[in-house]
Amino acid sequence: MAVLTVSDGVAAGRREDRAGARIAEGLRARGMVVAERAVVPDDAEAIRRRLLDWCDGPAPPQVVVTLGGTGLGPRDVTPEATRAVLDREAPGLAEALRAAGARATLAAYLSRGVAGVRGRTLVVNVAGSEGAAQDAVELLGRLLPHAAHVLAGGGHEAGEGWAAARPPGVGGRGGDPVA
Repeated sequence: MAVLTVSDGVAAGRREDRAGARIAEGLRARGMVVAERAVVPDDAEAIRRRLLDWCDGPAPPQVVVTLGGTGLGPRDVTPEATRAVLDREAPGLAEALRAAGARATLAAYLSRGVAGVRGRTLVVNVAGSEGAAQDAVELLGRLLPHAAHVLAGGGHEAGEGWAAARPPGVGGRGGDPVA
């Protein structure tokens, strides 16, 4: 897994990358390996290049999480840069992140983040606040094991990570295991 923080302030050394640290620590605490972290400014070409370097590199991560640049500001270009490299979108994941954030603040609905796949890498945009990062840890911590399983060529059947993707208290369907 790789975490990319998109922020002019962090890239220039004027701000600390608290959201990036929060998501990396949170996902590690859930047993995931965060092998790489990087920071780029709010620049579409810099974002696109980093995503391509990771996704098309010799050892692409299963997941890339970006933080920041998803709002309405004139320099918020992460969704456009991400869309430019995706093979397929996964809109439900972006919608779930907005809904999770909206439990704490309606401002979460202003995020334009996207999610999708390039090759066998899932790319997920997360808003740049610490709160958004924490919401993402909770949601992604449950979904990523199954997503990684499917992206690696596994099926949608009850398999690795499948049970974790179930909401708490939801039973199985037919022969599906109960979470």
